[in-house]
Amino acid sequence: MEPQLNAAPRTLLIACGALAREMLALIEANGWTHLTLECLPAKLHNRPERIPEAVRGKIREKRAAYDTIFVAYADCGTGGLLDKVLAEEGVARIAGPHCYSFYAGADTFDALHDEEPGSFYLTDYLARHFDTLIIKGMGLDRYPQLMADYFGNYRRLVYLAQTEDEALQEKAKQAAETLGLAYEYRFTGYGELTAFMAGAAGE
Repeated sequence: MEPQLNAAPRTLLIACGALAREMLALIEANGWTHLTLECLPAKLHNRPERIPEAVRGKIREKRAAYDTIFVAYADCGTGGLLDKVLAEEGVARIAGPHCYSFYAGADTFDALHDEEPGSFYLTDYLARHFDTLIIKGMGLDRYPQLMADYFGNYRRLVYLAQTEDEALQEKAKQAAETLGLAYEYRFTGYGELTAFMAGAAGE
């Protein structure tokens, strides 16, 4: 078979599983068929110290099959260790300390934080899986007395929404009620994730 001339490079995106739905939607909407998405388990966020080596392992496993690799993880609580690994492997990641920042936009998120440091944030993923990840994941279904220990210093819950979904908005409101926090809704769309993926796609 004749090789394709001017074919788009084979590009791999290694991402957090919490971003899978949004990234697949962007790939489909923009026709980025030369992008391949591979996600690591979202539960790694419970052990962020494991993220850097998990990402390194995936890079080394897949490097030979792709022309370019990008990483769709922010620092995500690794304390700079992910950046150290990526510098060693020669791979770039999306900018930012966490997904809240790149969804909202860095300046907007910083303003939200300065306005009320005691803010707890939800994304579509976290709103969808609040009971599993927060209530059950933190043991609050078994030990509700821990609620004050975990959330006593928070004042509001801010739902940074990627989609305009009334069912998810209701889930987020219920989450705020469960945690005893004021509720605020901000529609962000995909934020800086769109530009990052467009860059990975060569646009």
